[in-house]
Amino acid sequence: MPIFVFPDEPVWNEEADAVEFAVEVGEYRGRVFVPRRALQTLLGHTPKPEEALQAVSLEPAVFERAVELRITDRALDPDANIHLTARDIRRAAPQ
Repeated sequence: MPIFVFPDEPVWNEEADAVEFAVEVGEYRGRVFVPRRALQTLLGHTPKPEEALQAVSLEPAVFERAVELRITDRALDPDANIHLTARDIRRAAPQ
């Protein structure tokens, strides 16, 4: 059984201007946000919501690994959710 569970598909959160998906670790249940600005840094342009969703959906292992690294580093945001940065994503990407 995996330690980290990602139970739902990513969705666009207009209010947060980010791709959003859930993460579960034991009793912890939180939300992960991948802000458009983080994706802009990686893609080299400001993605539209559909393009941002596609970027996350096409590389789920990278984004899931970025979340795992933040959790194992105990780097949760004050609201107990995770807001990934471009640095988090680059750190998780295969070299």
